[in-house]
Amino acid sequence: MAGCVQPRAALDPGAPLVYPITATGTQVDQLHGVKIADPYRWLEEDQSPRTREWVAEQNRVTADYLGSIPQREAIQRRLRTLWNYERYGVPFQRAGRYFFTKNDGLQNQSVLYVADSLEAKPRVLLDPNKLSSAGTVALANYSASEDGNLLAYGVSIAGSDWQEWRVRDVRTGSDLADRLRWVKFSGAAWTKDGKGFFYSRYDEPKAGERLKGQNFFQKLYFHRIGTSQASDELVYHRPDQKQWGFGGEVTEDGRYLIISVWQGTDRRNRVFYRDLATVGAPVVELLNDFDASYDFLGNEGATFWFRTDLSAPRGRVIAVDLAKPARAEWKELIPQSTETLRQISVVNDQFIGLYLRDARSEVRVFGLDGKPVRAVALPGIGTVSGFGGRRSDRETFFSFTSLTVPGAIYRHDLRTGASRVFRRPKLPFNDDAFVVRQVLYTSRDGQRVPMFIAHKKGIVLDGRNPTYLYGYGGFNISLTPTFSVANLVWMEMGGVFAMPNLRGGGEYGEEWHKAGMKAKKQTVFDDFISAAEWLQANLYTRPEKLAIGGGSNGGLLVGACMTQRPELFGAALPAVGVMDMLRFHKFTIGWAWQSEYGSPDNAEDFRVLRAYSPLHNLRPGTRYPATLVTTGDHDDRVVPAHSFKFTAALQVAQTGGAPALIRIETNAGHGAGKPTEKLIAEAADKWAFLVRALEMTPVLPAGK
Repeated sequence: MAGCVQPRAALDPGAPLVYPITATGTQVDQLHGVKIADPYRWLEEDQSPRTREWVAEQNRVTADYLGSIPQREAIQRRLRTLWNYERYGVPFQRAGRYFFTKNDGLQNQSVLYVADSLEAKPRVLLDPNKLSSAGTVALANYSASEDGNLLAYGVSIAGSDWQEWRVRDVRTGSDLADRLRWVKFSGAAWTKDGKGFFYSRYDEPKAGERLKGQNFFQKLYFHRIGTSQASDELVYHRPDQKQWGFGGEVTEDGRYLIISVWQGTDRRNRVFYRDLATVGAPVVELLNDFDASYDFLGNEGATFWFRTDLSAPRGRVIAVDLAKPARAEWKELIPQSTETLRQISVVNDQFIGLYLRDARSEVRVFGLDGKPVRAVALPGIGTVSGFGGRRSDRETFFSFTSLTVPGAIYRHDLRTGASRVFRRPKLPFNDDAFVVRQVLYTSRDGQRVPMFIAHKKGIVLDGRNPTYLYGYGGFNISLTPTFSVANLVWMEMGGVFAMPNLRGGGEYGEEWHKAGMKAKKQTVFDDFISAAEWLQANLYTRPEKLAIGGGSNGGLLVGACMTQRPELFGAALPAVGVMDMLRFHKFTIGWAWQSEYGSPDNAEDFRVLRAYSPLHNLRPGTRYPATLVTTGDHDDRVVPAHSFKFTAALQVAQTGGAPALIRIETNAGHGAGKPTEKLIAEAADKWAFLVRALEMTPVLPAGK
């Protein structure tokens, strides 16, 4: 669905939907002695003419349905009004130049600016909107050289994880001839002299495999400015370890190349290094036990600092001396706290730690000896990001946001500890009209789980409020209170927004994460279902007024919960979800998720996965909630076949008349870099779908 749904002839809301007939095949797999039918296997060929025709037919049905909802136009107008505000990224500084992103409001992509000082007028350095008339080319990543004169940047087309890297002269705004292809899951690490950078790439995929072929054997290269990619130096690879990936980082003093070796989405990693001061120096395997996560923070000569969860599931900081690397010689600088240490940086010769206390941000400053210096005062209860920089910097920048506060950028003086507003967005809404609270509810096994709830002031707890329950619960990712125009409009419409911090996330450290992994994945679904039951027991809502949503691993969450407890929900919005838990590992980077989910090739894991796999737990003749599946035709993270097959099976299984629709965005991927126009159109479609499914009477500000 490219862009907005066009108005169409009104449909009779009571008329049964007629779905395209999805052909079935005879494919049957035998896994661990169990026969598994896969009648929609042909939909995995997502670029075939047959599948494209199916996509077009499904989109026509969905467009007709959504286009017939009269409230959709007003919802989209309000979304557009609120979306039209200036948004800034957190600045960083190189050699006196300041780099930051800005979106004027409705630009499809944010623009990268540079200023020669904080007082100087910023100038446009890179405008991705000029790279595509449809706004589908996104600036995916970028890195400035130490002198601030060159910028390596990666662009992504149509939401793909594949990136092409280029180099821009910051002084002239012109690109050099350098072009690097087949880059994925990589940054750019400049050498101290600015003559080149380290990056990671894969071999060119075979014809027809670019969007779905498996990604193995990543390699770490060095690119020298002004040369072709074919002449890049292969720095490190492991032909004996196809799952290993490599992230390169150069120490601030330019002496060492740090190589973080990752394996799938496992939090554990290895750390190797190479002495760049010695020609031909070997790569040294410093931390090779794969027993914990080790995030390199910086160094003092041959002493390296790491944030690790080794013997500290909520995180601590240690020092490792290269001359005495034995574990017995490691020194603990900052011990584990009651709160979770999610990120730490070294600026102004101090450690700045970003902590989570019950999913809310706290910031603490320490000396390089690990002794506490002070806590950073924050504008309120919410989420902060940023606090980056170099050891010599005396200032840093951070963003603060909450469920009802748009992201404001602050400049923090590390000498005085004072913060002042650098940029603050302005939106035409009254944040005092809303209330945000955090509650604790009890999950099925007795575990207490926190949940944020936000809505307009003055709602009546009579069980009749339309409620949107959003979750994720996986991969050590934390859900913290952040601002969303779409969620704000939902609350303006009279809806309640609820967001629980499910196990599987990282809000309480690695123990909380592990409590929702692999064989314990059902715990995540139980946490979400218990949140729904709490909202109903406390008269926020009732089943026919409750919608659930989530994306990616959150799409799996929605799919699993709606198949396990269909009577508990009135609507479901699974986005770019992992729906086929028996074949997820066969596409692109899906194999990497086996550290989180387990492997279908393992008999014990297979039994667990089959028990909750959304695709395999749809039951014909069941009354499922009204469902709008969303995906993108260029999603090469969670390939769209997951959503295609689930939708086809749901349309056959569904009884009772509730819609089972799929919205397939064209020239869009997993979500990153999606143009503003597409974001607005998708949000309008989702809320319009819920207006009808939950029988809402939305009230939006007059004239907006």
